[in-house]
Amino acid sequence: MLKYEHARELDEIIADVVGTLKIKHLDPQRILCMRSKGSSSRSILARVHPMQRVVADALDRKTVYVIEVISENFDKLGDEEKVQTLIHELLHIPKTLGGGLLSHRRFVTSRRVKKLYGDFIKAKTYPQVEMALSVHRKGHTQESGT
Repeated sequence: MLKYEHARELDEIIADVVGTLKIKHLDPQRILCMRSKGSSSRSILARVHPMQRVVADALDRKTVYVIEVISENFDKLGDEEKVQTLIHELLHIPKTLGGGLLSHRRFVTSRRVKKLYGDFIKAKTYPQVEMALSVHRKGHTQESGT
């Protein structure tokens, strides 16, 4: 059975990436990161789930996007790969923030992810990202009892 927990340390990294890269159409307040545990997937690192526009309208809210990281796969990655995975998921979110997603073919490419990651590293000192990720590692280790 899948279990979910809010990954606040990843929310901080998302805000850092969006702010550092000046991705103006993304509002970090409308992007939440969740960590799922119990997945049998071997290849999926993360996925983005949009709140459909009709649901947002029914709840009288703005649309929200949830980035789900698959703990069994994502948590094994190095810090560079984790940040690149989050950038990849951010690229799926359209400028309209209307509840849709952008496809891999035209918008979400490994070349674009690597370029944005390079821009991020050039503009920002990496230890700040490392600190946020290390906070998770400490908390994750304490929760699992190891």
